Amino acid sequence: MQDFLWRNRSSLTEFILLGFSSNKQINIILFSIFLLLYLVTLLGNGLIITLIRMDARLHTPMYFFLNVLSILDMGYVTTTVPQMLVHLVCQNKTISYTGCVAQMYIFLMLGITESWLFAIMAYDRYVAICHPLRYKVIMSPLLCGSMVAFCGFWGISCALIYTVSAMILPYCGPNEINHFFCEVPAVLKLACADTSLNDQVDFILGFILLLVPLSLIILVYINIFAAILRIRSTQGRLKAFSTCASHITVVTMFSIPCMVMYMRPGSEASPEEDKKLALFYNVISAFLNPIIYSLRNKDVKRAFLKVTGWGKVPE
Repeated sequence: MQDFLWRNRSSLTEFILLGFSSNKQINIILFSIFLLLYLVTLLGNGLIITLIRMDARLHTPMYFFLNVLSILDMGYVTTTVPQMLVHLVCQNKTISYTGCVAQMYIFLMLGITESWLFAIMAYDRYVAICHPLRYKVIMSPLLCGSMVAFCGFWGISCALIYTVSAMILPYCGPNEINHFFCEVPAVLKLACADTSLNDQVDFILGFILLLVPLSLIILVYINIFAAILRIRSTQGRLKAFSTCASHITVVTMFSIPCMVMYMRPGSEASPEEDKKLALFYNVISAFLNPIIYSLRNKDVKRAFLKVTGWGKVPE
């Protein structure tokens, strides 16, 4: 891989990220908004991680996966947002070739890992609802750790394929990326070569990394809903549905924009639409995840009150 990178660096050593606007006043407003979103995202996800580690009641498979999701979200936004904030207020909007490659790879690795983690979290809900008496036996620490390692393996390996297939192409200029970070579809538009093969690779990988996990999630939830409908009490059905609602919401926010971005031909992509989609599954999704899970989760609220001592802990 290093040979490929050094070969391309001889013709292009840096890129310019155009971002959202050239208007200074608009950029200052955007800087304030994104800085607030970033800080709240770190605070929200960091709080969930802290609560899960400090409250023994949250030491369950469900919260183990939620803990991993929060870590991924924090890394996800930190890969792109700090640099975007700097570029919003500075004249220099360049990123080195090596920095662009690193950002692309880390972003993809975390995103792909998260995509598969959602499928694992759906399976966890299936076992909890459909096999409650065997839940702790089936979802053992070894199995949970192995499933997270599986997600990480897919992220590390497939992100490498994505990145190498994009960066082995020649980049001889121009070097202006119409985006706020080095995302594959935006970078490919600058390649001095035919990118049709890359479109095919992106579609195939997108099918494996997005449609397959999403299909598994849909299949799992069909079985979950069938089991819920067999529950006789209305209160029991509502409680079971509520445990799935947060996960379904988060998966929808993340998966649909990703599929639109990575599974359509590059010729059909609009730079402005791409930026909006990227903002949604990168910044907005990571911002809303802790809010969605905490607002609908009595266990998280109980842990928060217990740790902070701000109110009476409900039983």
